[in-house]
Amino acid sequence: MFGMSHDAFLLLDAVVTVIGLIILITKFKIHPFISLTIAAAFLGLTSGMPIGTIIKAFQDGFGGVLGFVGIILALGTMLGKMMAESGGADQIAQTLIRAFGKERVQWAMMFAAFLVGIPLFFEIGFVLLIPLVFIVARRTGVSIIKIGIPLLAGLSAVHGLVPPHPGPLLAIGVFGADIGKTILYGLIVALPTAIIAGPIFGTFIAKHIPGHPNQELVDQLARETDSSKLPSFSITLITVLLPVFLMLLKTFADVALPDGHFFRTWMDMIGHPISALLLALLLSLYTFGHKQGIGSQQILKWLDASLAPTAAIILIIGAGGGFKQMLVTSGVGDVIGHMAVSAQISPILLAWLVAAVIRIATGSATVATITGAGIVVPVVGMIPGVNRELLVLATGAGSLILSHVNDAGFWLVKQYFNMTVAETFKTWTAMETILSVVALGFILLLSLFV
Repeated sequence: MFGMSHDAFLLLDAVVTVIGLIILITKFKIHPFISLTIAAAFLGLTSGMPIGTIIKAFQDGFGGVLGFVGIILALGTMLGKMMAESGGADQIAQTLIRAFGKERVQWAMMFAAFLVGIPLFFEIGFVLLIPLVFIVARRTGVSIIKIGIPLLAGLSAVHGLVPPHPGPLLAIGVFGADIGKTILYGLIVALPTAIIAGPIFGTFIAKHIPGHPNQELVDQLARETDSSKLPSFSITLITVLLPVFLMLLKTFADVALPDGHFFRTWMDMIGHPISALLLALLLSLYTFGHKQGIGSQQILKWLDASLAPTAAIILIIGAGGGFKQMLVTSGVGDVIGHMAVSAQISPILLAWLVAAVIRIATGSATVATITGAGIVVPVVGMIPGVNRELLVLATGAGSLILSHVNDAGFWLVKQYFNMTVAETFKTWTAMETILSVVALGFILLLSLFV
């Protein structure tokens, strides 16, 4: 009897803590880093953990996540900055637009976002590529929504589903998934999902909401760049896709070669996300820097500037890791795991649902991913044969759903596209929800084969 009530109490405790966390972030507007730290402490104290282990668990969770994700975030951000400032992103977009032609320009925008988005944060990719939307809309006379929605879909799909993005990477760390396989499955799921939510939905919705760009922003952003000064398309592509290629190579070496094989051991080192991104960043210092005639002093300035915006994100991720560890150490995670097993709900569906609920409540895909993964991870041990890579993707897909007024991305899109709140719901919120649901469908489909 007591065991039952203790389980029920732990579950209630977790629910109260998560609701408290949501209220702190939404109603009291307390920074997510502080909110997550408070929530973790509250959960530790109320769940009956020994006082000594509470701080220890939080520190371990914080350090465990940042030891991996913090480094990658810094390297990825620097690589993205080099690509942006040198005009590499511009080059990819211009080449694709030339290749696709004006009548299929919305497809070009989606593929450009998909490629550029791989090493970049959603917000950074958005700010980088938005001038293109304005330039292309002005040159082709195509509606800004028809061009913009595919761009947002491409960025958002890779952001939620493809490492080395922070969300999927966090989940990989928590679930102990394989990075190369996750990239492979992530790309298989993300591409058709982005096509449905991007060019297909964008073409449909643009008939109803054409959108009128903000003239001031157009004048400010739609500057044409001189193509002769940009890094070449092939060099840009090689630099940006190098980390993805190395991580995939590591996976193929792991599958094809026996343990302890000389080549496999080295590939495990080179194809690790940290070394793969470091190598790509070093290459970019040459391809996007010195080769473009940019001095070391200027490169140093760029790299310095690129890190400032990530400070808050890194702290939020760390605190999320501490909170996740609290869920695990207090035993709450196990209770939820047992419940999910007895309810016989598919772990993939559970991971998607938990992340979706937290995302809708907090507006943060990152908080949703790390909290969701922390809640679902005990299930992995209890149900044999769960595919960890697909759990990562399901958590990522759930974290994309229904972006609304509590999400910074919602307001970013609204301002740039000069829409009302209602129009933003019909375009951006609808697109994010389509992405999330369609991705879940593809993940469940993929689970039949892998």
